[in-house]
Amino acid sequence: MDNSQEKYLHPTHIRGEAENVAFAMRENETLEDIQPPDPQIMNRIYRKLDLRIIPGLWCLYFLTSAIRSNVSLALTMNSSEGDTIIQYLHLTSHDTSLGLALYYVGYVVFDLPFNLVMTAVAPHAWIARTVTCIGIVGACMAAMKSAWSFIFLRLILGIMTAGLWPGMAYYLTMWYPPHRCAQRIGFYYTAAQISAAVVGLVSAGFQFMNMDRGLPGFAWMFLIYGLVAIVLGISLLWWLPDRPLLYKRPRTGWGRLLPKQRPVLNDEDLKLHFEDMKSTYVAQKWTMRDFLKVIIDVRLYPLVLMYFGVVGTGIGLQNFATIIIRSINPKWSSVDLSLLSAPIWICDLIGILIVTSISDKFHNHRAVFFSVPCLVIMTGLVVTTYAHHDWPRYVGLLITGLGLGPTVPICMTWTAEIFQPRHGEVGTAVATAVVSGLGNLGSITTTYALYSGWEADVADGYKKSNMVMFGMVGFSIVAAGMSSGIRRWLGDPMSREAQWKQQHAAREIAEAEAAARSAAADLTAEEEAEIRKYKGNNCTE
Repeated sequence: MDNSQEKYLHPTHIRGEAENVAFAMRENETLEDIQPPDPQIMNRIYRKLDLRIIPGLWCLYFLTSAIRSNVSLALTMNSSEGDTIIQYLHLTSHDTSLGLALYYVGYVVFDLPFNLVMTAVAPHAWIARTVTCIGIVGACMAAMKSAWSFIFLRLILGIMTAGLWPGMAYYLTMWYPPHRCAQRIGFYYTAAQISAAVVGLVSAGFQFMNMDRGLPGFAWMFLIYGLVAIVLGISLLWWLPDRPLLYKRPRTGWGRLLPKQRPVLNDEDLKLHFEDMKSTYVAQKWTMRDFLKVIIDVRLYPLVLMYFGVVGTGIGLQNFATIIIRSINPKWSSVDLSLLSAPIWICDLIGILIVTSISDKFHNHRAVFFSVPCLVIMTGLVVTTYAHHDWPRYVGLLITGLGLGPTVPICMTWTAEIFQPRHGEVGTAVATAVVSGLGNLGSITTTYALYSGWEADVADGYKKSNMVMFGMVGFSIVAAGMSSGIRRWLGDPMSREAQWKQQHAAREIAEAEAAARSAAADLTAEEEAEIRKYKGNNCTE
């Protein structure tokens, strides 16, 4: 088939959400001939999408991040009363490290299959299911009475969380082109930082509830966050929109149980959004061959190495922030530790807001916008480790947080930016899951091997653990250079196959709509002539 002769389909009018769409051919027009929509109009449309999508993703990531990371605060909560999670459950250092690490084992194993499920079901429903299950497991953690229950529930929590972070990135690429994604991912990724800060502050209040109704302060924290997450997960079925659609799909099977949603865009905006994101309007079927093409693409694995270093460092700091701060000054109380952990994540938030928006404007230089924050992280770790006074060492943690913020959103955005044009929907789903899943081996490294898991390093003020994270971040910089070099060496244009898929997505919609309208016998004579003309001009594979 000569791709250059493919005709491009576009909607000429949209009668309404419940009505079908009429399509017409643009004669002698190819993909290169299409003029992009007015940028100001598209900015308005994407701002409208922002108001519907980003708050929902932000809230769910806020709560799930709190449930995941509040265990780090539980390590030191109510220490003066002997009711930290370590003391209450009689955890050894091995138990603590194992429980923290097993969360990421479940995450790594199930990240890819769970993300692939999203390509076959309503993605918003799958995200809602994930958040609800996280809330249920989080609430159950309030009932922990022994080490085995802590280890078991952390493993289950990791399995339930699997696919959420890459799934959110994949979901976002359905509604936004890659060059608009970093800032949006950054927006909802700020939830993790604000969550860490707020949870740190609120945990001070939970400590005053210690042993109220027989529950320690950390149990109240787990219970309340878990119950709120359950309510939020159910509400997301109404809140988040399904994948982009030009017409209503008939409800079948379990889909009939999903609640009806109000349209996210009006008719005219929907048509313009289709022009900008036409390939996402059809849930393309994928085969094992498509899957393997993504897996063997050499562009994938430098991104995994980039993610390994920065996410391992971020999780290490998140899980052990209060322990690191206590090593700076053992005289600080448990309430002081909770309060001092919050500004680290405020700095993280500032880094996200500053860097991600700029990286979208200069998206051809993602490696630079990733590597410079990595250098900031390394600087902060050196200051924290080797400064001679308490407050300069604490400021080093703030510098580390400032650098950490933009690294993960930029890495995930770069992944979608590389793999969506080359491999389509399955490329985004597989690549983001592999980068997140395998990259979280870095989280296992920092939670199991470092800090509480490295007893010989405790007396040394965690200098060796800090320097291991220093080396991991340096490794991420090298990987970013590798990724940039491979793209330049191999070239990164949209493949001919991807171009055809983008055009073919519109054609599939045209054929489906024409068949539905024909079956309903509501076509005008002009419309029937249009369909006959289309079929006559249709080129074959």
